Amino acid sequence: MAGAVEIPAAAEAIKFLAMTPKTGLSLVGIGFVGGLLSGFLGSGGAFIMTPAMMSLGIPGIMAVAANITHKFGKAIMGSKKHGEFGNVDRKMGVVMIIALFAGVQVAVMMQKGVLQKLGPAGSNLYISLLFVAILTWVTLFMYRDIRRIQKGGSETGGSGGMAEKIRNLNIPPIIHFKVANVRTSLWLALLVGFATGFLAGSIGVGGFIGVPAMIYLLGVPTYVAAGTELFLAIFSGAQGAFLYSLYGYVDLRITLFLYVGSLLGVYIGAVGTRVVRGYQIKLVMTSVIAMVMLSRLVIVPKYLGEMGTIALSKGASDIISAVSNVFLFGSGLLGSSIILFWMFQALRRAKTEKAYQEGSVSVKA
Repeated sequence: MAGAVEIPAAAEAIKFLAMTPKTGLSLVGIGFVGGLLSGFLGSGGAFIMTPAMMSLGIPGIMAVAANITHKFGKAIMGSKKHGEFGNVDRKMGVVMIIALFAGVQVAVMMQKGVLQKLGPAGSNLYISLLFVAILTWVTLFMYRDIRRIQKGGSETGGSGGMAEKIRNLNIPPIIHFKVANVRTSLWLALLVGFATGFLAGSIGVGGFIGVPAMIYLLGVPTYVAAGTELFLAIFSGAQGAFLYSLYGYVDLRITLFLYVGSLLGVYIGAVGTRVVRGYQIKLVMTSVIAMVMLSRLVIVPKYLGEMGTIALSKGASDIISAVSNVFLFGSGLLGSSIILFWMFQALRRAKTEKAYQEGSVSVKA
């Protein structure tokens, strides 16, 4: 990257990004799309931001650091609002925090170790493979849920199967969480906390695993799961931001540009959830997640080529990058366009109905 400055604490060729107006605007756009998806799809919608930053040439570990740091600030505001509505089970959060911290710590150490041993390309490969594995599982899980709804099942129904069996494992000690109104094994709660922290520290966001895990494995109501995960995100974000900045991987300029776009996107996305059906939200989320997963899968040969593991010409590498970007930015464009279209369509319909009702009242008068 021309004009980049090396970070002494990250001598493994990690550099500050040469910030240009184009790069700044791109980061604002990434923040907006990530915020829009977060506001519309719930906590964890910002998963698209880490690979999008990597596509700009930002090393993967710095993209993760920027995402988790930016998430920390938003989590404070989101948790406060959920707390006012009684949607945060603080006892559950406190119980999970120790495991959460352990998960973040392990993730950051693994990230640093991979970077030191395999270099930037190896780090990017590691992060991309994590995305492929996790997003593939989430895509298949949500697709099964959509098929269940299409066959007449409830939109809020349980997952059944393995999740139900795990939830019913009464391994002592058993703890009762009053706000969530559930009784569950301490070990299961700690496992969910560790997994959420590990993913947050590994790819920058853990909510899209943490929230479903609380719902399906612990039996927590959806709104309490969302609020409690945001409460946990304050601590995982703070720890992740501290550790990554300690090692020199946080560029606050990137974080600030992400904030500018994401705050507007979150607001618009949140408005959309009030006028769009839950089934439609799941369709959008599944499509976006699948396309992001494909973008990371396609880019794998490029990173292997940069590591010298396989022979890859520059032309082939450029084609792979282009195809990956089509899937990645196409997912953001598709998701954002559908959300905005449905939102404006619903608002226009509501406005028409209101005008019709007012007209009916005038005629009767």
